[in-house]
Amino acid sequence: MSIDRAGLAEFLRRRRESLQPNDVGLPRGERRRTSGLRREEVAALCHMSTDYYSRLERERGPQPSEQMIAAIAQGLHLTLDERDHLFRLAGHNPPARSAYGDHVSPGLLRILDRLDDTPAEIVTELGETLRQTRLGVALTGDTTRFSGPERSLGYRWFTVPGARSLYAPEEHEFLSRMFASGLRQIATLRGPGSRAASYVELLRGRADAGGEEFRRVWELHEVGVRPREVKRFVHPELGLMELTCQSLQDAEQSHHLLVYTAAPGSESYEKLELLGVIGARELR
Repeated sequence: MSIDRAGLAEFLRRRRESLQPNDVGLPRGERRRTSGLRREEVAALCHMSTDYYSRLERERGPQPSEQMIAAIAQGLHLTLDERDHLFRLAGHNPPARSAYGDHVSPGLLRILDRLDDTPAEIVTELGETLRQTRLGVALTGDTTRFSGPERSLGYRWFTVPGARSLYAPEEHEFLSRMFASGLRQIATLRGPGSRAASYVELLRGRADAGGEEFRRVWELHEVGVRPREVKRFVHPELGLMELTCQSLQDAEQSHHLLVYTAAPGSESYEKLELLGVIGARELR
């Protein structure tokens, strides 16, 4: 497929001009002359330079890679149909649609963008973090930084030293069973050859203590071990935090928006307010 530079430029301009700052979690500010987003705002949302993005709108520059197009599609809050159209305009075949897709729907992104004062994250069915709020990062660290199987919290639980330090020790045995149970259900649902099935084989084949523990809980053959509504985190600065986790699912892509709150008046509620201070400090 060849790139359609004119079509790509026009589509990007139209989508940019149709978005307002509050649509993507940005402050509107004063004395705004443009009807939609500025090019530099889109570039920041897409994690690329303003010059690179501007050249695309001006029908210039090299053909963007698939990774760049995926970043632009997410930054512009495109639907799956719009994302696929953008890939074709850029001269690429669209990614196959599956439950493992990383493209977050505009609806979930709009909700996440409005949760700046709350720890929240969007994860896949395998516990791979796709997006976090500022306070989400302050609570758990940047969990979008992992690659390969380690993107999955359930996989990291058995393989990465320190992955359990954020969780109360008395919860560890239950969480090991829960992760194994969830992985079993997903691997059965998605079938042989799925990413979930490959994670199972990797974990069962490990010769270390993590692999031994996984084999032990895997052999229990448990299914339906659900996450507890109240999660007990051990924050490195604030200590124990008991947070209620509410989940909203995007059924089309098996993504979950997880929002963490605390009961008003509780000690954990006060610590959440302090977490906002920590998040602002780390952001600076």
